[in-house]
Amino acid sequence: MGSDIAMGSATPARASEESAVHPDVQYAIDAVPGGTVIDAHTVVWPELGLELSVPSPDSRAVGSCATGSYCAYAGANRSGTKLSWATCTTVSTAALSTVGSIANARSSGTVQARKGASTVLGTAGPGATVNLPGGTTNLRCLL
Repeated sequence: MGSDIAMGSATPARASEESAVHPDVQYAIDAVPGGTVIDAHTVVWPELGLELSVPSPDSRAVGSCATGSYCAYAGANRSGTKLSWATCTTVSTAALSTVGSIANARSSGTVQARKGASTVLGTAGPGATVNLPGGTTNLRCLL
């Protein structure tokens, strides 16, 4: 069954000896016929409502906090309303009624939850999340 793989097209994907897709994507398209390869890490079966996504080795997403972002959540354990940003700066948390947790989905640096200008309530390193006590007024990135 050595045919071409349809990458990024609407034609069904088939196995290929020269494929550049992740082995898990290759396994999926061999096991469930009719999938469409979107890229090296993703295959979809629109008629089945399925999508298989293999995380990139460079991915730093933390829960719902997208790779390259910092996030603050109203609830603990990355729950509730989310505030996110990607620029390394100090951000007010006034948009959230409370901050229960933070996440750092970047590959370097830290994000601090602070009360005022100097009291650090919690710090999340790369790829990490931290639950916080009440009182966070701003979040500060440090590279």
